[in-house]
Amino acid sequence: MAKNKPLKNVSRNEKYSKPKMSERKEAWFRIIVAIISGIILGIWKILVIVLLVLNWIIVVFSGKRNKGMADICEYWNTETYKYIRYLTFVSNKRPFPFSEVERMTKFE
Repeated sequence: MAKNKPLKNVSRNEKYSKPKMSERKEAWFRIIVAIISGIILGIWKILVIVLLVLNWIIVVFSGKRNKGMADICEYWNTETYKYIRYLTFVSNKRPFPFSEVERMTKFE
């Protein structure tokens, strides 16, 4: 029987074997980001719901959408998307208030 020799060249799984200390700190920091951004986005969500109802009423009576209200809702959509991607480790881009507020799409 041949003995298994240790590999000199480590496979691509080496980087997954033990997380770096900076990755651990980042994971702990995500908890802080989750709490702070979660509270802000939760409050912002209430505003978005109010704007949604107001915009719906405006459209029903005037036949036109309010661009300003739609823009605020799009900012919330983008920040919520960034928040979920950050917390699920898909992205390292932090959500508001740890980064600039941005939006992904323009109002059409």
